[in-house]
This record gives sequence, structure tokens and C-alpha cells, in this order.
Amino acid sequence: MLKLQKAAVTGGIACGKSSVCQIFKQLGAFVISADEVVHQNLSHNKKLIQEVKNLLGSDVLVGGRIDRKAIADKVFHCPAILNELEKLIHPVVMLEIEDQFQKLEEEGKTGLFVAEIPVLFESELPLSSFDKVIVVTAPKTLCRERFKGTDEDFERRMALQIPLEEKVKQADYVIANDKDRTHLSEQVTELYQTLKL
Repeated sequence: MLKLQKAAVTGGIACGKSSVCQIFKQLGAFVISADEVVHQNLSHNKKLIQEVKNLLGSDVLVGGRIDRKAIADKVFHCPAILNELEKLIHPVVMLEIEDQFQKLEEEGKTGLFVAEIPVLFESELPLSSFDKVIVVTAPKTLCRERFKGTDEDFERRMALQIPLEEKVKQADYVIANDKDRTHLSEQVTELYQTLKL
């Protein structure tokens, strides 16, 4: 019987996770982004907004809204605070991913459901929640070129993440984003055909 496969897409900083998910979406997969879920909840989820304010201070609120840059400035210099923030955010993200997946299943949808979760391994989210884990890789020099920010910011964020080689060891599938878009698209298309069965 056909079913809806649930896959997580993760990888290193600026490896091209979003590009991979874009291609999956164009091919017909249902795609959800953890970053978008976080953004939505930090804009509208009053309980989460209050919890973040209690943790980080009222200066992360600008005009009554959470300022994501203010949060980043605080947490990326302090792994302990980042860890506390993630404890607030990750359950909200997983609940939303699970809700959306369940809804599609109840509607009888089949094929592939893809969740883009940049910090899947770092956040210790249960890998068992997914049928397959896909890791997107790229050489560090290429990631640095793609990264929108300073070298210092890039290195700091890299230091907070599990090395890419470790993620690859735990992956069911690896997509190498080290050439052009056509090469990437070919890999994603081939994987899509495998997973949607």
C-alpha cells in the first residue's frame, strides 16, 4: 500500500538545504521548513514569545515583536543560552511538523513529506520520527562563499554545529551540493523517485 514517506533534510551551514527542498517541492513533495515554523511562532505564538522574553530579556522585543537579530546577537555568543532557547523552540517545531504530517495522512495523501531542519542532530530531535534522514553536503570554502554574513559569524556558527562528517555517518542519503544547480537537481530528482514509492 502506498504511504506518505516522512523525510528530514539537514546538513551544514550554507550547504544548500533550502535549494534541495525547493527542488523536492517542484517535484511534488510536501515541504515544511523548521525556520519558517520558528518565524511564524515568534510572530504569533504569545506563550512562546513570553517564554523567549523571560529567557533573554525584554530588549529582544522591538515594537512588541521578537527581533530575530537581537536573539542571534545574544545566543550565538553563549551556547548555554542557545541551548535553553532551543529547549523552548524545538518542541513547538516538532509539534507543527507532526501536525502537518498527520493532516496530510488523514487526507489520504501519498508520496513524500519533507521537513527542512537545519539543526536536526544538534537539537537531539528523535531521528526515529522520520523514515529517512537526508544530509546535504558542500565543501567549506563553497559554504563560506554562499553564507550571507561575516567570516567571524560563519566560524562561530560552524563551531556550534556537529561536524558535517558526523552527520553524514548518520544519514540514510547524502546529497553533494558541490557543483551547479543542474547536478543538484539530478540528484534530488533521483532520490525523489526512490522515496516517493
